[in-house]
Amino acid sequence: MNVLFLTLPILLASNPTVNTENTCTASLVNAKAPAQNIVETAVSAGQFKTLVAALGAGSLDGVLQGDGPFTVFAPTDAAFSALPEGTVKTLLLPENKAMLQSILKYHVVSGDLRAKQVVGSAWLTSLQGQRINIVSSDIKVTAGGAQIVKANIECSNGVIHVIDRVILPTTEDLVAVALADGSFKTLAAALQAASLVETLRGEGPFTVFAPTDQAFAKLPQGTIAMLLKPENKAKLAAVLTYHVVPGRIMLNQALQAGTATTIQGGLLPVYYKDSAAMIGESKILQANIEAK
Repeated sequence: MNVLFLTLPILLASNPTVNTENTCTASLVNAKAPAQNIVETAVSAGQFKTLVAALGAGSLDGVLQGDGPFTVFAPTDAAFSALPEGTVKTLLLPENKAMLQSILKYHVVSGDLRAKQVVGSAWLTSLQGQRINIVSSDIKVTAGGAQIVKANIECSNGVIHVIDRVILPTTEDLVAVALADGSFKTLAAALQAASLVETLRGEGPFTVFAPTDQAFAKLPQGTIAMLLKPENKAKLAAVLTYHVVPGRIMLNQALQAGTATTIQGGLLPVYYKDSAAMIGESKILQANIEAK
């Protein structure tokens, strides 16, 4: 059986054009020890007025003035201006505070990660929970698709890397991501029959080892029809929850652990076989497809 691995993705160029030296001016950074925290540094720089306002509206300015350390991928005012008209104004409304917090946290990583560490990573886990993919080439370095235009602005509680656009986390839940793919019609029908749709649309987080329609088609003839009968709802739920693991677990984490304990209670081995990642006896076709 083949599965896709859904969760709540580069060889590094030797000379990416992002400036890996300290690019902060003397007015912002003391040569011996930076005196200003991340928020104070952003205010002093003068090009992060929208970011500072958003941090205040999202009640996150206090967090980024705390001990940290934090790494912030900071969009400039020009980056915020490039969003569709009215977006910033809408996000700053009190009723959209949760959405604003999610977006802002997606720009922050725990720890003080300088440019060399960022470039040396394929992805970083944001405070929001989702990954920020790092891609390096001979001409640029991007974080979440945004180009890092200035790096290593030192602060007393971390570091700022300036990016040229606002990066946005995935807002769709696991079920919506699966439906949009088009390869999981049988899985969607099974989740509905087992009354598990709302569960996988909940907060989670969950990691789903999701069988494709082709995977279901390999079952003995009549198996799916039998499982979808109302009288077999409990059995179907047991089968489906055997494919779900609590937590947002990336493939490398699952491989390092060597096993995955499912919500159903079963223990599945996760390993490499003939250069392919496997869970149980199933090949993982695609990994780390994120949902909110």
